[in-house]
Amino acid sequence: MATQLIPLESIADLDAALTESSVHPLLLFKHSADCGASFMALDELQRHLEDAPEVVRYRLITIQTERDVSDEAAARLGVPHRSPQAILVLGGEAVWNASHLQITAETLQRVTAPHVAPANPNSALA
Repeated sequence: MATQLIPLESIADLDAALTESSVHPLLLFKHSADCGASFMALDELQRHLEDAPEVVRYRLITIQTERDVSDEAAARLGVPHRSPQAILVLGGEAVWNASHLQITAETLQRVTAPHVAPANPNSALA
């Protein structure tokens, strides 16, 4: 089952996502519905989501409809706005970001993998 990409539609949604990043890694994706590069990056993200770990939370900010959420995310995380843009957040802090053609399924896998707990090798014995 593919992991879900959930839209952030308000500052309250952003607050909740940033709070949850203390428990689960958060990947924010800023998308522009007017930009070909943004659609290419979104395709890469969708490809990544097919096998993405469920522990990571994926949230979408659409620039045209949620400009205030995008601006607030940039201000709180200290990451200048780009579109498209991917930002990995841990404990309310941006730890990685990329934009445009830097956003690939392989890159997203590489940056999220260290934040996913490995399976317990002894769990089958329990």
